[in-house]
Amino acid sequence: MAQQHAPRFLQIVTDAKKRIRETTVDEVKGKMERGEKFVLIDVREESEFARDHLPGAVHLGRGVLERDIEARVPDTAAPLVLYCGGGYRSALAADNLQKMGYINVMSMDGGIRGWREKGYPLST
Repeated sequence: MAQQHAPRFLQIVTDAKKRIRETTVDEVKGKMERGEKFVLIDVREESEFARDHLPGAVHLGRGVLERDIEARVPDTAAPLVLYCGGGYRSALAADNLQKMGYINVMSMDGGIRGWREKGYPLST
């Protein structure tokens, strides 16, 4: 069951989504199948990532993303796809990374919940 989000949280997510690019679960799956090169970043909490995550994803939680991204991905032109549970935290994260100068960032709308609903593979 989807979590009910607070109105002010939804307001800042809606604002961030005006400035970012989003992609779909199917588009990300297609990128993987075609062997496209991109960095897949799970911005969820460490415990969520430990439970399961998309194959090939690296974990950089929202709490440390901005602090640690430059060490993990120094190329600000590198293609990045961010995801979370449903696409809200990843939208906020994408907005912040763009503010830091990353120019090829996308947020996966639907998040891991959408991925699960499609029955796509997960890693543990």
